[in-house]
Amino acid sequence: MLTGVKKYYRSSYGKCRSNKKLIGKTVIITGANSGLGKATAIDLALRGARVILACRNLEAANATKEEIIYQTDNENIVVHHVDFESLDSVREFSKKIHATEERVDILVNNAGASQLGNKLTKDGLHIAMQVNHFAPFLLTNLLLDLLKKSAPSRIVNVSSRFHKNARLNLNDLNEAPAVDVITYSNTKLCNLLMSNVLSRRLAGTGVTSNCSHPGFVDTNICKNMSYIEWLGWKILAYLFFRTPKEGAQTTIHLAVSEELENVSGKYFANCIEATPSKQAQDEKLADRVWELSEKAVGLMPDEKHI
Repeated sequence: MLTGVKKYYRSSYGKCRSNKKLIGKTVIITGANSGLGKATAIDLALRGARVILACRNLEAANATKEEIIYQTDNENIVVHHVDFESLDSVREFSKKIHATEERVDILVNNAGASQLGNKLTKDGLHIAMQVNHFAPFLLTNLLLDLLKKSAPSRIVNVSSRFHKNARLNLNDLNEAPAVDVITYSNTKLCNLLMSNVLSRRLAGTGVTSNCSHPGFVDTNICKNMSYIEWLGWKILAYLFFRTPKEGAQTTIHLAVSEELENVSGKYFANCIEATPSKQAQDEKLADRVWELSEKAVGLMPDEKHI
């Protein structure tokens, strides 16, 4: 019976059907040493891309690099350190990319976490908001010049259907709701709102920005949970959750599918366009969150490329 349940759910999963090769293209994937990021990296490496693994844990990232090379015979895999709990680290990562890369064709904002607790980073930002939104917001802005130079190019933001539970406080994006899932939902809504603004401000540049919902995936996002929460997660994962390879399909679809070359500002699930929440479609809200995010990360005039 359990096998039947799993087969039923898997029959509805979307799959990227594109055979597009990425030889000569450069891809950056954040949080690429495990889970969805690793699965995405393997797929894009198989297509011939130069894949940059942007990771906090260098030991795990280097092990992943060797595994990807072994699986794909693509030796053009690079590891660079970036810690999203530090905006200085994000800026240092950007400097390395600008010093070593002539192009960035695809940026996959994949890194994210939940159950991070209610604390501030050294930048004075709520840790969940910084890791899941402010840091990728800063990184994307810092790399926009290379993305525009490499056009047609793509930004893929890994969001979640949890964005529909968001309760943003525009007086204080750092506010931590009592329930962690709301904090996580707020960050995922911010991902969509960022993508909304990018799609409008990058119109005509050849750079697109879209969001993916990977589905419920059995990844190490649960590593910060209590034992009881972890056990419940694993039971649900066995019955209903996708493997990282299955969960990465929509992200891969957004990164490579030829039919999406001129599609921007959209939200996809199961490799097809889906309808996000009304909040996610609110352009005034998106512009306000963008403005607040610029202030939060201290975006300087020379860091703005749109």
